[in-house]
Amino acid sequence: MQAMPIAHQAAQPVLGPISSMTGYPAAVLCWLLSAGVYIAAKWVAPEMPPWGLCFWRLTLACAILLPIVHRHHDAMIGLLRTRAVEVVAVGAIGLTLCQGMIYHGLSHTDATTAGIIMALSPVMTMVLARFVLGEPLGLWKSLGALVALAGMIFIVAHGNLTALLQLKVNAGELWIVGSAFCWGLYTVLLRRAKFGIELLPMVVLLLGAGALVALPFHVWELFNDERSAMDVDSLLALAYLAGPGGALMYYLYNKSVETLGASRASMLLYLQTVFVAMLAYLLLGEGLHDYDLVGAAFIVAGIVLATVVKSRPAQPRLA
Repeated sequence: MQAMPIAHQAAQPVLGPISSMTGYPAAVLCWLLSAGVYIAAKWVAPEMPPWGLCFWRLTLACAILLPIVHRHHDAMIGLLRTRAVEVVAVGAIGLTLCQGMIYHGLSHTDATTAGIIMALSPVMTMVLARFVLGEPLGLWKSLGALVALAGMIFIVAHGNLTALLQLKVNAGELWIVGSAFCWGLYTVLLRRAKFGIELLPMVVLLLGAGALVALPFHVWELFNDERSAMDVDSLLALAYLAGPGGALMYYLYNKSVETLGASRASMLLYLQTVFVAMLAYLLLGEGLHDYDLVGAAFIVAGIVLATVVKSRPAQPRLA
């Protein structure tokens, strides 16, 4: 949002005992902090409008990380001089729209359901990569995408497919589906762009671009008298979203990618769904609905089919 760290293509390091000791704890803590974003955003949804929350989270996280990447400022400025439009476009899709949609959705649905639906985003990424990058999808990835899609539809319909046909669905879940789509598209576009600078400086640039694009939406909220309460709860939530759930989360993800590699670090993303459900139960009093469990089972099955099951190479035919 998304709440999720930046996807990144990097060479896979040799995984040794030392890197495992530092990489896996960093990745697990990263996804735990990311799950907390859902909880904090749900907690203050009545007090803070979604685009204001998005703008201030991105702005403050960018401001916190900017001094840390001071050695890369020249490279960052050079990239902005040559490819500013691309940076803003990618940041708008992956950070502004993705997060804004999540915050909108959390005003109408619970954090647990949002976390389960967002687990669909890697499958969406594979499908979009087929159309945008021309990457092969294959039988098992296609089947996995369809199974995961069925799980998402079941959750959005709350287990009542008749209601879905009658378009009686929760707008909150549709916002979350849109956010998952934006995250998948963002991941693919970032992969295609190949901006050529290190991960953390790129994160800072995208955070700044996302904040810039979120500003007009926030101003529109203010003109429509949708103002943040800025009470103690709101300030605490914003402090978490910008600090531990923002700058620190991105920093930890960067460290986990350096030690584990992008593929291993990203695969641990599914821990986020588990952490969201646990924290929502403990802090918000949410429970799992039957349709959440059924839909989650389909999504997990789809992910396994798409990422674990491999097609067997064709055997040479004997004459």
